[in-house]
Amino acid sequence: MDMEAIIIVPIVVIGLPWLIFHYITKWKTAATLTGGDEKLLDELHDAARRLDDRLNSIERIMSAENPNWRNHALPESSRQRLLTDDENAL
Repeated sequence: MDMEAIIIVPIVVIGLPWLIFHYITKWKTAATLTGGDEKLLDELHDAARRLDDRLNSIERIMSAENPNWRNHALPESSRQRLLTDDENAL
């Protein structure tokens, strides 16, 4: 019995808290963005902004050439949602 207590007590008192704090530390470091992650996020943001600018340019060109192009290009449900979004933007 004494030999088991000598083994079990250090495992419970030292080993278990060490294991818990070890994984807490791993969890906290994994939750942060690395420099590479931030760079990738910035690049994706720039690409999305450029694509949005291109789409807006294409929509302006299409509207200048044919003001009713949206009525022919979109299904009814999307057209209604788009009209509602345009009214809310005003």
